[in-house]
Amino acid sequence: MFNKSHKIKVSKEFLGQRIDNFLMNYLKGIPRSKIYSIIRKGEVRVNGSRKKPLYKISEGDEIRIPPLNIDEKKELFIPENFIKLLKERIVYENQNYLIINKPSGVASHGGSGIKLGLIESVRNFGKLYRDCKLIHRLDKDTSGCQIIAKKQSFLRKCNEEIRLGRSYKEYIAIVNGRWPKTKTKVKSSILKTKNKSGEHKVISSSFGKESITNFEVLSLSRNYSKLRCELVTGRTHQIRLHVSQEGYPIVGDSKYGYRAIKNEQKKIKKFYLHSHVLKIPDLGVSFKVEEPEDFDILLKNDENF
Repeated sequence: MFNKSHKIKVSKEFLGQRIDNFLMNYLKGIPRSKIYSIIRKGEVRVNGSRKKPLYKISEGDEIRIPPLNIDEKKELFIPENFIKLLKERIVYENQNYLIINKPSGVASHGGSGIKLGLIESVRNFGKLYRDCKLIHRLDKDTSGCQIIAKKQSFLRKCNEEIRLGRSYKEYIAIVNGRWPKTKTKVKSSILKTKNKSGEHKVISSSFGKESITNFEVLSLSRNYSKLRCELVTGRTHQIRLHVSQEGYPIVGDSKYGYRAIKNEQKKIKKFYLHSHVLKIPDLGVSFKVEEPEDFDILLKNDENF
């Protein structure tokens, strides 16, 4: 598979897509690290020239794919009961996209040690789903509303709306402590970092990008707060960092929680963050997915402790 160099011509369908994303879709089964490597080394050529991963391709571009010398991978095995579970969690579907209530514990996509993700599973729903693509990502342990494009043209339109700030995302979270009702907004600059093992994390830094989250207290128990979290900006791990830096980390958050809180919550295995509302008004996208029942069960049990 892909053992010989060849050239492909870009059709109108892929106009404006980044070269790295285009190759990840075209070279299915090839590791992301390999794809970025061949771009970085200049082995991929567009109209005879080297390009960076962020280059946006145009209709008629001629892309040279180098020989990859990677044996074809064994077909990814996806259990039928898992496919059935995901199909049952489809909230809405039309010819352009589908909305799935993603379960907690399922990654949006494979990679970094995760063999099976949501998008790989959706592509195995049937012939009509082979070219499905993620429009946005949710953390593995975050549940809720996730939109998946069935057509490249719809993906491009969504990306443009999101880039222009014409989308709306709202989450439900349960955090440690009693969040002050007067605290309705958190604003900080967020910088992406990577530790020695290659794990990504974000920190507050003057060198980062501005991030803003609006908060509303929905209910309180003795030790927890249920919050509505509206993303004004959409940075990686934005909500998780904002509540943590204010001293109220999300229940079950092993990355941004505090050691003392972690020790008190050894019995709590669930991560309490849920994608509640997703809207892209100009494209007619408007969906709400209620949080799992165990969110309110946690608060009720805390009152009865």
